[in-house]
Amino acid sequence: MALALAAQWPSRVDGGVRPVMVEADASGGDLMIRFGLPTAPSLLDVAAAAGKPQPGSLLGAACELPFGLRAVVSVPGRGSCREAVRLLAGEAGRRVLLGDDHDRGTVLLDVGRLTEDVAPLLDAADQMVLVARGGAEPLTHVSSCGLDVGEFASRLTLAVVGPCPYPAKEIRESLGIERVHRVPWDARSVAAMSNRKNRALRASGFRPPPLMTAARTLSRQLAGPTQSGTGTGDAVVDRGFVSDGTRLVRRSRRDQVRVPGVEESGS
Repeated sequence: MALALAAQWPSRVDGGVRPVMVEADASGGDLMIRFGLPTAPSLLDVAAAAGKPQPGSLLGAACELPFGLRAVVSVPGRGSCREAVRLLAGEAGRRVLLGDDHDRGTVLLDVGRLTEDVAPLLDAADQMVLVARGGAEPLTHVSSCGLDVGEFASRLTLAVVGPCPYPAKEIRESLGIERVHRVPWDARSVAAMSNRKNRALRASGFRPPPLMTAARTLSRQLAGPTQSGTGTGDAVVDRGFVSDGTRLVRRSRRDQVRVPGVEESGS
């Protein structure tokens, strides 16, 4: 789902700046193996540099995925990744993710499961997207995952992936989550995002892929309304994070103003 959101993030929000997806899962990354990428640069390099006086840009560790998405990937395995995520969730790591005042763009973080390791990232989140399957058991797990729904109420969206016997209204009332977004199961789009061949993801035209359509709708909701006061149609958004119990997204603040977010579904 994180890849789909990144692929469909509206370009007008950041003035054409492409988003960056970061694998920040303490259990280890998948994209490095999936696409046959080198072991460096990776999330480990970002975490190692975070505490330095000049940590560098997040883009310095980003690579290009076959379908045109920029990503900071992580190595497989829990040991080193857990420490890297712990450093990333610290104050210095969050500064790297947020960037400098002149930086703009959107960063999406795949944070894996909701654990203590990612709690600081969730606390800093501007928006959160919790991803779950549509059956009774997965939705029950949402209520018992330890997330304080009340605390995150104003910035939490539940993305229900695949077939679901329950209407959105019933899910909202049962879980206390006001925003529920349905995401259809789309094996073809998942396969396209796992292909090593350089090819663009089809997201429009006659009968656009269901996952891409749902991701486009959700990404526009998360990005918020645009303002055209500059004459360019660029959006003005808060700097912050958008998280989904399995993923996390950051939205940047624009330069010219100061204003006080399924494993199988495409991660």
